[in-house]
Amino acid sequence: MPDWKKYSVLVVDDSALQREFAVALLRELGFENIQQAADGVGAVRILEALPAGGVDFVLSDLDMPGMDGIELLREVAKNQWAQHLVVMSSRDPRILDAVENMASEDKSIKLLNALPKPLSRERLEHTLLKAELEGVGGKVASTDANAATLEEIQRAMAAGEFVPYYQPKVDIASGLLRGVEALARWKHPEKGVIPPAQFIPVLENSELMRPFTLQMMKMLLADLSSWLSRGVSITAAINLSAEALLDLTLADKLAQMVQEAQVPPRMVILEVTETMVMKNLSASIGNLARMRLKGFGLSMDDYGIGYSSMQQLSRCPFTELKIDRAFVDGAVDHPNRRVILESSIQMGKRLNVTTVAEGVETEADWRLLKELGCEVGQGYFAGKPMPAGELIGWIKENRLRLTSLFA
Repeated sequence: MPDWKKYSVLVVDDSALQREFAVALLRELGFENIQQAADGVGAVRILEALPAGGVDFVLSDLDMPGMDGIELLREVAKNQWAQHLVVMSSRDPRILDAVENMASEDKSIKLLNALPKPLSRERLEHTLLKAELEGVGGKVASTDANAATLEEIQRAMAAGEFVPYYQPKVDIASGLLRGVEALARWKHPEKGVIPPAQFIPVLENSELMRPFTLQMMKMLLADLSSWLSRGVSITAAINLSAEALLDLTLADKLAQMVQEAQVPPRMVILEVTETMVMKNLSASIGNLARMRLKGFGLSMDDYGIGYSSMQQLSRCPFTELKIDRAFVDGAVDHPNRRVILESSIQMGKRLNVTTVAEGVETEADWRLLKELGCEVGQGYFAGKPMPAGELIGWIKENRLRLTSLFA
């Protein structure tokens, strides 16, 4: 948990009551450096007087006289007065959705979330935790600046520095572990654990992606075999790249690997996105069909964000539908997202595929998914990605918590 007293925040709201309520929540979380403004013009005056970099967070209402919250967002982004922005409003939730969509199209607007009023401590804390803050002043590390070179990745592959971390996939009806997703991590001897954002984009544009995928698969199968020997029978999902999906020999390679590891192929779920399938539709569908013939599960990842997701779902022999986090996170507060989420779950049921919700971060999200009939949830609320050696301990520690929650 961050030490929030190190970070600064400006709260902007024309309602003194709402402003003081937001300040009280921030103080409960541990913030000490809090400034207030009654409108956008007042906020600009405060920010102009601060040193370069401004504040770590601006928490602003949308509907204010003079300069409204949307105008303020643009001014803050243009002048780089804040590291992160949060907006709040009691108006039509679709306005909040529109502001989030605006920010997603303009990367200079570092919007963490658009929250409905009245604010809740849980949702506010969850929103603030999205910020990737480093040290006092909240400077964000640049992914591009820290990106690895192809030569560094090749050396690390040879040294065995890449390992899978596993994020739990939990049965929402029972709270029991159904499976895991393998997520690549780089255990650098000097820099520690490096996240995938700093090496996957480099890999995807190189000829190393296929051998990297097979290297990860080999480790995944070894871990599945180890868990099986200890009485833990779960599925494990792994992402396939677009290039791997076009490898016409891939199905045979994977079938040979599971046979050598003595792991049933049904325990391995291969995740692909619509974008990958669309790169070469005929070859992709043929390869996916062969993988199903070999007994592997197939998951359509990031469902809902592509232009023809439903069409690809009907064309390919998927066994699992992973609903994108964009429609899960905040669906409790945003009716539009809830409609898309519910429709996706119903679509999965009618097609007789397992529905998995990604990016589930709060208890409210989980309870909504149970209400809507989603089968499996994946997100930090259930469990963070962890090394293989920690999974058995996680199962023992979390079984009671999760089963009691969803009983």
